[in-house]
Formats: sequence, C-alpha cells, structure tokens
Amino acid sequence: MITGKNIHKYYGEVKILKGVDLHIKKGEIVAVVGPSGAGKTTLLQILGTLDRPQKGINCQLTINNIPVNHLSDNEISAFRNKHIGFIFQFHQLLPEFTALENVCIPAFIAKKGKAETEKRAKELLEFLGLSHRINHKPSQLSGGEQQRVAVARALINNPSVIFADEPSGNLDSTSAKNLHELFFKLRDEFGQTFVLVTHNKELAEMADRTLEMKDGLVI
Repeated sequence: MITGKNIHKYYGEVKILKGVDLHIKKGEIVAVVGPSGAGKTTLLQILGTLDRPQKGINCQLTINNIPVNHLSDNEISAFRNKHIGFIFQFHQLLPEFTALENVCIPAFIAKKGKAETEKRAKELLEFLGLSHRINHKPSQLSGGEQQRVAVARALINNPSVIFADEPSGNLDSTSAKNLHELFFKLRDEFGQTFVLVTHNKELAEMADRTLEMKDGLVI
C-alpha cells in the first residue's frame, strides 16, 4: 500500500526527516508515535502528498503502486483527491455549511454528481450515527459530532488510505474512545488503511502496529 525509502525533509538548515524508511500494508491501522519535534506531522504530510520530500535526494514514495513523488502538482492533487482522506485535530469544517454540505465538498471537487454525492454522504452520516444532524452547521454540533462529520468527509471519495493527525487531541475522553473504536469499525467495514499520528497511548496500543519516531527517523 505505502512504501517510503530514504525520505528526507529540511527547513533551511534544520533537518526534520533524516532518511525515513517504512512499509504499510493495505488494511493496516498504524500509529506513528514519538516526542514533539520528532518529525511525525512532517512525515504524515509527505505521505499524504500535502508536502514533498527533500529535492536533490534520491528517495521513493509509492502509494497504491504509484510513485507519487514523481507526479506533477496537478497530477498529485488529482491523486490526493481520489485516493487519500484526511482527519485533522481541529476538524477543519467550513462553518457556513451544514454537516451534509461539508461531507460533500471533496466529491464535488472530484466533479461527482450532486444526487450521487448527497446519497453517499447521507449513508456515511447515518453509518456514523449523525443522520439526525445532517442539516446542522458545525457550531450546532458537539466536538465529537464535528469530528465524525470530518471522518465522513474523509470517506466520501472512498479513499485507499486515511491519514489522521492527532484526531482525538481535541476531544474529551469519552468522545476520543468512541472515535478510536470507530476507526477499527471503518477499517472492517470499508477496508481502508489508516495512518494515525497520536500522543494518545490508548489509541497507539489499539493499532495493528506502531512506528516510533525519534530525531527524524523511524526507530
């Protein structure tokens, strides 16, 4: 599913990633852990194609057998929209849109039809226990409900892999536990691969496998 070899990333003179190698199998739930500043979020952004590995260094990043680090900007944007879903700590929902509209946005970007998209969005929101909240805006939802809307948005294009950066970091303990259990339910239901950056020990221990980072390397 995901293979990375010799991934480096520098910001000026600061070396954030120093030659990361990893392999993640299809359908795995992998937790990326380590102290602040270890390079976890930078690695997640590169794996998710939001950022690129360091130029001038021979590296490899393959997702679904596609060498994504060799794609053009337009190609990588299209690939990301089709194959990758994201869940962030602070939801990143658009406040002026309803839950249903927020979920539909990635599908509309992919130029999918309105009727087809709304049907799929309603199915996802129902699966996530939010069928009664589809017309509510983010300000009318609890933190846990907002995060579940963000999960539905990540799933709308049926991506191969979902990347989550501290997905439960802004939730109370009950909502966090429910979200963690939801990831495994989603994997079993839809077969997605999950890569989760987390400081949450419980979530890390639930994962199929843990990658520990220190000083810009997977150890």
